[in-house]
Order: sequence, then C-alpha cells, then structure tokens
Amino acid sequence: MNSKTVLGFDFGTKSIGVAIGQEITASATPLLSIKAVDGIPNWDHIGDLIKEWQPDLVVVGLPLNMDGTEQDMTHRARKFANRINAKFKVKIATQDERLTTADAKARLFELGGFKALTKGQIDAVSAVLIIESYFENNFGK
Repeated sequence: MNSKTVLGFDFGTKSIGVAIGQEITASATPLLSIKAVDGIPNWDHIGDLIKEWQPDLVVVGLPLNMDGTEQDMTHRARKFANRINAKFKVKIATQDERLTTADAKARLFELGGFKALTKGQIDAVSAVLIIESYFENNFGK
C-alpha cells in the first residue's frame, strides 16, 4: 500500500501554520508558518510547498464555534481551501479544528516550556494536530 502524503494548513488571517503528514504512520511534523495579510498568503510560497512535498491531499483546519456552528473564519478557511484546490489542482479536505490551538500550546509546553511557545511554532503544531485528527477521523482506531 502506498502511503498518502498530506499537507496540513492551520488558516489564520496573519499566519498560516503548515505541517506534513504520512497516512501510513498517521502522524505529522510541523514545517513552518507562512505570513498572511488579512488571510491572503503569498500563493507562490504555497505553490513551492506543494511542488516540494507533492501531497496526495491537503487538509485545511476549519475553525468552528465550540457548539459546532460556523463563524466568519470558517468561511474564510473554506475559501482558502477552495483556492488551493483551484490554483494547484490538489485534492482538499477540511477538518474541524476546535481545540487544536490549546492542544498545540500544551504539546509545545511539554517539549520545551514557555520558550517553545512562539506564534509560528504554535501555528505549525496546530497544523500537525489538524492532520492527526483528520487521520483519526478517517482511518480511525
């Protein structure tokens, strides 16, 4: 069986976290954070990541309200996912990302205390958690 490579994005208006994951291990690794201006990244930078990693799937985190309802950021993240699909012709999935930022902070704190908690690292680890929760929900326990 070929393992699928999954590129994950934690969408934000100022910063977009990026991680890479492998379906076979159901795990992911933080890559970097990309600066965004009002939610708009440098699309060439996204294109370079897609060229470099050749993902089978791109997973974008969907920020929902705690009760599961959508908010403005949900629509913006979905639009971001649709643009990736249109520009780079890659398969897209979205993943509920409630709690991933808190989980990312907890995970980074375990790894290195407060010094580890830079915004860029939090966003990239959030993207890891988005990929991992996608794997859990789709290739489950």
